[in-house]
Formats: sequence, C-alpha cells, structure tokens
Amino acid sequence: MAPQREWFEKDYYAVLGVPKGATDKEIARAYKKLAKQYHPDANPGNKDAEERFKEISAAYEVLGDAETRKEYDEVRRMVAAGVGPGGFGAGGAGRTFTFTDFDAGGDTGFFSDLLGGLFGAGGSRRARRTTGPQRGQDLETEIHLSFEDAVKGVTSTVRFRADAVCAACSGTGAAPGTTPQTCPECRGSGEVAVDQGPFSFSQVCPRCGGRGQVVPTPCPTCRGRGVEVRPREVKVRIPPGVTDGQRIRVKGRGGAGVRGGPPGDLYVVAHVRPHPLFTRDGDHLRLRLPVTFAEAVLGADVKVPTLDGSVTVRIPPGTPNGKVLRVRGRGVSGAGGRPPGDLLVTVDVQVPTGLDDAQRRAVEELAKVFDEDPRAALFGGPYKRRRTDHDDVSGT
Repeated sequence: MAPQREWFEKDYYAVLGVPKGATDKEIARAYKKLAKQYHPDANPGNKDAEERFKEISAAYEVLGDAETRKEYDEVRRMVAAGVGPGGFGAGGAGRTFTFTDFDAGGDTGFFSDLLGGLFGAGGSRRARRTTGPQRGQDLETEIHLSFEDAVKGVTSTVRFRADAVCAACSGTGAAPGTTPQTCPECRGSGEVAVDQGPFSFSQVCPRCGGRGQVVPTPCPTCRGRGVEVRPREVKVRIPPGVTDGQRIRVKGRGGAGVRGGPPGDLYVVAHVRPHPLFTRDGDHLRLRLPVTFAEAVLGADVKVPTLDGSVTVRIPPGTPNGKVLRVRGRGVSGAGGRPPGDLLVTVDVQVPTGLDDAQRRAVEELAKVFDEDPRAALFGGPYKRRRTDHDDVSGT
C-alpha cells in the first residue's frame, strides 16, 4: 500500500484502542470487536457510527498487514521527530527536513519513495530512472495446436497486434525532419525541485514526464509516442511435449522499447486440442484397447495404434479387464534430452450383448464348463455352485 497523508495525522493504534506494541492477534481482536459495534447494519441511519466504522476499517487495513504496518510505524517516527499531527510544519517550524533526518539506517531511498507516494511525486532516484532507456513490455498471445504437433514439436507463426517502433520517426516521437528538444522546465534532468513545508525533494518533471526532452512537433503517425500499433508475425518453435496451457517464452519479440531501450519478451500460451484416442499422462500416452472375451481368456496378438503407425501387442491368456500393458518408447519425447515416455494400454474387455440363439447356446454351454463361483470368498470359502439355486436379488 502506498503511504497516505493521513498517516501523519492519524494514530491508528489509538483508533483501535491498542498499544503500539500490540500483537497481530490483539489488533485483529480489537478490530473485530469495534467493527461489530459500529457496523452500518447494526446502526442503520447513524452517520457517526458509519464514519467511525470507516475509520476503524482504515486503521485495520494498515495495522493488519505486517509490511504496511512497518511503513506506517516509520511515518509515525517521522511525526515524533518533528512533524506534528496537526500538519506538516507542527513541531518543526523553521526547519527543513531531509530524508536522512528520519532514517537512522541511512536508506534515503525508502523515504524518497515514501514521500513520493505521499505528495504524488517520485523520489529523485525514481525520477532519474525515467530519463533513460526503458525496456518494452512483455506481451502474451495464444497458439492452438493439434495433439500430434504438441507431442512432436513444431515451428509455427503467431499473428497479433502490438506496439512496435514507429516506422515514420524511428522511435523519436518527433515528426520527420524535426528532432526532440531539451525540456526548458527541468533543463534535461527529468526532475524538478518541490518544497512541501518542512520537506524539500525532487519529483518527476510534469512537462516532459521525466524524459528530459519535449517534442514540439509530434510525429503524426505515432502522435509523439515513438511506437505504433501494427500487425506482427513471429515464428515460434514449439518444443516437443508441450502441454495445454504452457507458456513459451520468445526472447526479445515483445513490445518495443522506449528511448532506445530493449524490447520485451513474447509469451505464447499453447492450447492443445484433445485427441480422439490418446490422453497425456506426463511423458506417457494412455489408450483404452477393446478386446473380446475370447481374446482376454485365450490370449491373442492384437494391433495397437500409436502416433507413429501401429504395433502388435501380446494379450496374455487370462488378462482381466482394466489390466495395463506397457509399450516402451511410444509415448511423448522427453524435454531436455529425457528419453521418451511409454504407451500405456488399458485392456477393456467387451461383454457381448444382443446374442442370437446360436451365441446364447454357446455361452450357456460355456457356463456349464466354468462352474467355479467367483463370489465364493464372500461366503467364507470356495465351493461349487448349485445349479438349482435361484436367489432373489433386489437393490437400488
């Protein structure tokens, strides 16, 4: 949270009725108690209670966060050093404070940034940073890939609209035939001195925005920005094994830099379309393989599709439904030189339906041969089933 002017004037510890050394739990407990007491729902139409509730909420927003509370305590230390709660000059009349007056550790940058937040100005260090080259923004776009391209990798082109260096002014922002000029207000420094009562510090020059230069005749193409929005095409190398939602970084192909700064990076988000047969499991591929009852019982050699043709897989005799068979090396190529994953084949035994008379008689004959009870263990041990047993079964 940026420091606020109210921090100089408001003692938030007093607002919540807790000592300065209160623990986080004590602060939270005090806030909950007061918030319940002064909540607008509990005091309909009471403007005083509403204002009190806002004050309590503002206090807890500051003291309830460890980092914000630390900054607030530093500000209150400044108040104790000479800036009274009645205004920025109270207790320190006739004296101009510098940042080091309040910083025993010598970190002037903290108060430079802090006071910049209070008075709408960047500290002197921040202002100087804005005068030099600035890196371009990172951009993000999307690419839609087939399942096969995501697994094997591909080089493709993404098209999008984004900032690029203005072709008319070559990024200067000045109309062709003219040049930027030194800012007359800051004389090229990018910052101006500001007096705030007892404080004196620098802020970003309001005329040139910290650039140190002004453009009397802006470029008509980019209107003085030095960059223009135009269609762009970028070739992207999609590595093998990219996953859905993965971000691929293309260095230096993002937004144009400002004042000669380097361009940002481009991040391409991959969206992978699903495959009708295969699914991903890390570097492995998964496939459900339908097999007949006879193939599962007797065993068989069956053809299995892969992303590179087909292979023959041996179904061992007596293979149960759901058994996973492994075809090594037929998965996804591993990133970073890892060996490729495997193809994991899940056996899906098909139970025949819609039998004709001949098929039904064949199954009935088979049932006479296989007379072991698969549910024997449910009743305490193996036994032969009695063919005359007809038990009623009901369920939901």
